[in-house]
Amino acid sequence: MNQHKNFLLNRIAGPQDLKKLSLAEMNQLAAEIRTLIVEKDAAQGGHLGPDLGIVEATIAYHYVFNAPQDKIVWDVSHQTYPHKMLTGRAQAWLDPDCYTDVSPYSNPDESPYDDFAIGHTSTSIALATGMAKARDLRGGQENIMALIGDGSLTGGLAFEGLNNAAIEPHNLVIVVNDNQWSIDKNVGGVVTALQKLRDSNGQTPENPFQAMGFDYRYVADGNDLAAMIAAFQAVKDVDHPILLHINTLKGQGYEPAIQAEEAHHWVSPFNLANDNPLNPKPKTPNPNSVALEVIQSQIAAGQNIMAITAAIPGAFELDQFKKQYPDHYLDVGIAEQESVTLAAGFARAGGTPILMEKSTFLQRAFDQLSHDVAANDLPVVMLVSGGNISDQSKTHLGVFDQVMLANLPNWRYLAPTTLAEEQAMLEWAINQKQHPVAIKMPQEVPLRDQQTVTTDYTTIHYHVQPGQKIAILALGDFYQLGQKIASQLQATLVNPLAANILDEATLNKLAEEHEIIVTLEDNILDGGFGQKVAAYLGPKKVKVLNYGQKRIYTDQTPLFESYAANHLTAKQIISDVQALEQSMTAHPASS
Repeated sequence: MNQHKNFLLNRIAGPQDLKKLSLAEMNQLAAEIRTLIVEKDAAQGGHLGPDLGIVEATIAYHYVFNAPQDKIVWDVSHQTYPHKMLTGRAQAWLDPDCYTDVSPYSNPDESPYDDFAIGHTSTSIALATGMAKARDLRGGQENIMALIGDGSLTGGLAFEGLNNAAIEPHNLVIVVNDNQWSIDKNVGGVVTALQKLRDSNGQTPENPFQAMGFDYRYVADGNDLAAMIAAFQAVKDVDHPILLHINTLKGQGYEPAIQAEEAHHWVSPFNLANDNPLNPKPKTPNPNSVALEVIQSQIAAGQNIMAITAAIPGAFELDQFKKQYPDHYLDVGIAEQESVTLAAGFARAGGTPILMEKSTFLQRAFDQLSHDVAANDLPVVMLVSGGNISDQSKTHLGVFDQVMLANLPNWRYLAPTTLAEEQAMLEWAINQKQHPVAIKMPQEVPLRDQQTVTTDYTTIHYHVQPGQKIAILALGDFYQLGQKIASQLQATLVNPLAANILDEATLNKLAEEHEIIVTLEDNILDGGFGQKVAAYLGPKKVKVLNYGQKRIYTDQTPLFESYAANHLTAKQIISDVQALEQSMTAHPASS
């Protein structure tokens, strides 16, 4: 049911309806949009600060330009909630029953007003430049714009994009949404350059954008709707590349988001009355707290450690650490490539870098993981979080880390099944100086269990709990799933410890003593752990069943649906194993 039936937004089926409004009505519309963003995010979570800050610029864009004929590419696209409301998708904010009807990022499958599925930073300028080149060749006249900001300008691809956009011969507008933040506060020399521009009202001679050849324009208050309309009218249809720098306030209209920008970049469901989370994280030991305790103890023991993050300190609960150990902490901004290569330099010079990366963002640095770290066999330590099947947008899936890391030479990719095992793996990784080591951060695992915790992972020796006929190799987080299956099948349960180092002696023994071997992994199946096991066991008589995620992009698919589609429930796997057993009994020659 539409709880806001009197909102102006109900009259906006698309940008053409917006163009009929007065300035006063559009300001009212901006207030409505902010109310709806806060209400929906309070109910189900989502990006808050970025969307609150971009409202006026979005209204002004659709008032002045003629989308979808004119094109706009939203960098990261986590600030597209207002855009979606103005392009026929407002019901997903107006009506709580429709909250899940649209994705949290731009998506061309969803609307002709979205040209790309985008969820990672710094891509907009290159994408828009490519569209401009295609337009020029076919003789088109449409306006093409890239809107970048909220930290995206610190990524290397943004500078590559600017380098080429500056020499576009015809219309191309780059809007830099300067809110002084990424997820955490902006860092680096870009901060200095943008501050000089803001402080001088865009007049400083130290203007990097003019130096590159852009026609530079500045808007001191990007949350002033009239100013934004005038700025967009001034650049519409101009036949050369322009950089429009707008100064906005992240979190505009919601005071808690202004006072605590990092905490309100993305929020879990919260209480509208007091801004408190509805489901606060428990204070008990968790993968982040265990990792930080190890790092702190190793610093105290004299290790020359640098904890490195690419603008996601909150994902690893680093807020207290960066205050307590400022000399051992580095945020490189939203620049995963930089984080990995900088870590390689730190390791070569004798330091111990500890990279803290999310699986979904790590793919941006694949070449650096290979060329700079693996090819030089440097003792970089890396923690990878979120490397699991999830219900996220297709732009934010964390199921590719094993395929990337496990198939590069020299990298060891360890996968703990308990917090005690995580602690031991990290302590070993920091103290060994031979190879790069990554640890797949567990999600929901016990502090410890009946397994003996290994302290030396130089050689991988699988942990084996003996059973009968069937062997279950359950990697990392899926060890608990393996326990359920093993108990019902009276099967042997194996903790492989690593996603890419095979314990061949144990595999040989398992193949000799079992009829069926099952592998379980919380990641993409193709190129993953299970296929490595199957390839090794190929010449042997034992049957091998591999379970993981199919090589597809899911898009906000509920977790239970993904599990069912991939036969990743205990019931399904047990049924598959029993069916194979029956087939082998009925046709012994084929087995």
